[in-house]
Amino acid sequence: MLQAINRSGSDKSLYLVCFDIVSDRIRYRVVKCLKTYGQRVQKSVFECMLNDKQYLEMKSALDKLIKPEEDSIRYYLLCKNCARNIAISGLGTYTEDEEVIII
Repeated sequence: MLQAINRSGSDKSLYLVCFDIVSDRIRYRVVKCLKTYGQRVQKSVFECMLNDKQYLEMKSALDKLIKPEEDSIRYYLLCKNCARNIAISGLGTYTEDEEVIII
């Protein structure tokens, strides 16, 4: 069964962030940073529901952590139609935009 990812109509988009980091210490810091922006879906893959500002903040923070000569991080922006058509086989949950209600 396919589920919509961004049902709230917000200005956020789904980013798939994949990394290959040589150093355990740097990898730990990259994972810690990514956990503040999204959900870990595999060992080296995060799904992050972000607006443009959050994406730029995340990318800037990650760029400061890695060694570009030996590490890599890839960022894939999934269009809303593509994000709605994500399918999962086996264990896993769908990444959705959290709705915030201010009272």
